[in-house]
Amino acid sequence: MTSTSTRTISLQPDLPLTLTEAGVDHGRPVLVLHGGGGPATVAGLVEHLARSARVTAPVHPGWQGTPRPAWFTGVDDLALTYLHLLHDHGLRDVMVVGTSLGGWVAAEMAVRDTAGLISGLVLIDAVGVYVESEPIRDLFALGARGVADHAWHDSDRYFVDPATVPATQLTAQQSNMAALRALAGDPYMHDPKLRGRLGRVRTPALLLWGAGDRIVTPAYGAAYAAAFGNARLHVIPEAGHLPHIEQPEAVFALVDEYLRTIDSPSRVTS
Repeated sequence: MTSTSTRTISLQPDLPLTLTEAGVDHGRPVLVLHGGGGPATVAGLVEHLARSARVTAPVHPGWQGTPRPAWFTGVDDLALTYLHLLHDHGLRDVMVVGTSLGGWVAAEMAVRDTAGLISGLVLIDAVGVYVESEPIRDLFALGARGVADHAWHDSDRYFVDPATVPATQLTAQQSNMAALRALAGDPYMHDPKLRGRLGRVRTPALLLWGAGDRIVTPAYGAAYAAAFGNARLHVIPEAGHLPHIEQPEAVFALVDEYLRTIDSPSRVTS
């Protein structure tokens, strides 16, 4: 039976964490990590995966007006928080799916997963590593039109004029960007040490990249694929930084196929 609920838990006294939980009771546990645009950008992924899996989708501290403690200042804090979440809830054999910033967090989790809780990784247009010949586009230096042009294959379709956005929504977006800057602004959108650490990660990784991504180009997918110990890269035509939104059928088909290849033969699903 499929169900969806949202709740707030406390992993420690000053770190409340808001979770959306959806899916079937006995499905594979899947952790879905959103990017800088917030939880709405992965809503379609959560809905699709919930048809056959047990999905947990947290709101990163600082996004959507949620609290972010003063000590919570880096992507390593996100990675450790979510590993603690898996541990505290007794979740094993977990597939972690991350887009953009969330993909970076997923990679950092895999590097630190000494307990072997993670059995699959899906990174979608992830930041986190650095390709010197193609620097990560500085989102903070772009206006709304520039972000749309760099993020979307069909930018005219997805561009939203800020003048038409309600004030409360603009405030939320500004809060999200402030949290993104605090956690990933220096060094900008990457960890210089991550690329060298990924070779020890044997968890099979599926890397999905929009062919038209101009924030982190497909060269970043190739860099991740070369760095991981066990990875496959698929470049999605007619898609930008969020291929799961622009080309959902292609992305979902690849994720479903990947899930079947890593599924435990002994798992009983409903």
